[in-house]
Amino acid sequence: MTSFSVSAPAAAAPVTRRAALPLTSLQKVLLPLGAVLFDVLFWNQEVGLNLSVYTLFVVGATLAGLPRRAAAWRSGYFRLMLGGTLVSVGCVLLLGSGAAKLACVASLLLLLGYVNQPHLKLLAFALLTSLTSAARVVPGLLPYLRLPSGGAGRWSRTRFYGRLLLMPLVVLGVFHLLFSMANPRYAALASAAFATVGEWLAALLPAISVPHLVFFLVGVVLTAGALVLVPVHFFLDRESRFGEFVRRQRDRVASFSVRNPNFRAQTFRSLDLRKEYLAALAVFGLVNVLLLVVNIIDINWIWLGFTPSPGFDLTQFVHEGTYVLILSILVAMGIVLWFFRRNLNFYAPGLRALRWGATVWVVQNAVLVVSVGLRNYYYITYTGLAYKRIGVYGFLLLTLFGLGTVLLKIWQRRSAYSLVRLNALAAYALLLLLALGNWEIWMVRYNLSPRFKAVDLGFLLEMPERVLPELAARQSVLNGMTRIVISSPGSYTEVNATPAEAQEAIKARVTGWVRNYPEYHSWQSWTYAEADAYERLKQ
Repeated sequence: MTSFSVSAPAAAAPVTRRAALPLTSLQKVLLPLGAVLFDVLFWNQEVGLNLSVYTLFVVGATLAGLPRRAAAWRSGYFRLMLGGTLVSVGCVLLLGSGAAKLACVASLLLLLGYVNQPHLKLLAFALLTSLTSAARVVPGLLPYLRLPSGGAGRWSRTRFYGRLLLMPLVVLGVFHLLFSMANPRYAALASAAFATVGEWLAALLPAISVPHLVFFLVGVVLTAGALVLVPVHFFLDRESRFGEFVRRQRDRVASFSVRNPNFRAQTFRSLDLRKEYLAALAVFGLVNVLLLVVNIIDINWIWLGFTPSPGFDLTQFVHEGTYVLILSILVAMGIVLWFFRRNLNFYAPGLRALRWGATVWVVQNAVLVVSVGLRNYYYITYTGLAYKRIGVYGFLLLTLFGLGTVLLKIWQRRSAYSLVRLNALAAYALLLLLALGNWEIWMVRYNLSPRFKAVDLGFLLEMPERVLPELAARQSVLNGMTRIVISSPGSYTEVNATPAEAQEAIKARVTGWVRNYPEYHSWQSWTYAEADAYERLKQ
């Protein structure tokens, strides 16, 4: 009979605790300071000066912790994001627009990403690196909150420091009692001091609420994520696999001499590359003819003296036409990227014809971009400026830049990685450009010009308060309007108003804001544009 011996159970392995993140002396000082600063700046406050001050605090702390020979100082992307962060901070102080606030936050996150991994190039990977590092900071700081484990050595050390700290307090209390009994003036001064401290504590304790405590903890987390960087190599490893140019694919064949052999049944035969070339040539040739017809129609109709006929639906002409044309441009760019993704870039027998066909297609799409811009221009000319209409021009600028990078891909064999990198930089530059613009002021000045006979005043009244001086200065233009629309916020019903009612609505908005500004706006939410508007309206 076979017997099985049961060995004694092995001793349980000791439970290891998660190691705490190493913090420098500077970080140990700046972490609580930053959390308190966040609470003071942002609790129950609008965004303005506080965002600029906190951003400068994080930037200063980050730069102070960088060694003089750190790799980040040699990174052009790091210097670009540092400059963009400072520019956006200035835009927040000056204008306080939504674009400026978005640019400030985005620039700071990208800056922290490039501090973490200076060799990164893709903006998206830098942003993900920054967010991933922030997510790993809090678990790494939790061990600092654990109480020390028991032990004779630790208990003796605790008693030693307890006596060391308590003894001066006991001596101070004894002498305070002696001096209070011996000197009446000292007793009165001490009583007044204690009364002041008591009043301060009585005022502070009611202000401490559960929402405020949660907000403070959020400030601690955000400050820790910004000041403590956990190295994240995942996205840098992924980016290191990409190249700026398309390389000829010589792997995935049935041979041990290649990097990635593939011994499976091949569905791509030797003549399939020529078939793919013929398909691409047919696509470029046929669609070029079709696009040429569309561009000729647009040039004759839109470019050369466009005048809408009576009853012409200009809104449908712009909205539907713009969306469809933009979609067609994006599809065209995707088709070009698909055909020029691999070995078709090296197909010598027909590469020249393929390149020229694709180039003509890209140029014709650029003409289509101009047609879309003209549609938007006519819409602005007849109806006025709005956020989306400005955004269309920003998108068209990015589209033109993207078409230019597609030409680089065609003629220089650029990779998709290179195109993503270049277009991400262009998008960031556009964000900074939008942050520099005082768009609301320009919209009010344009929409309240004598050239228009109709205006959506409800849209202008919902704009930030810095536009109120412009509204008050141009309200006389409303007397010449034939249609003034005032709609309540969130309502889809349009209410027509007379010039007198419109001017009364402007006056009510101005009076209410001037009355409430000193009460509801503090130094934390200060911006130059709002402060200047308040001073102008008071006068």
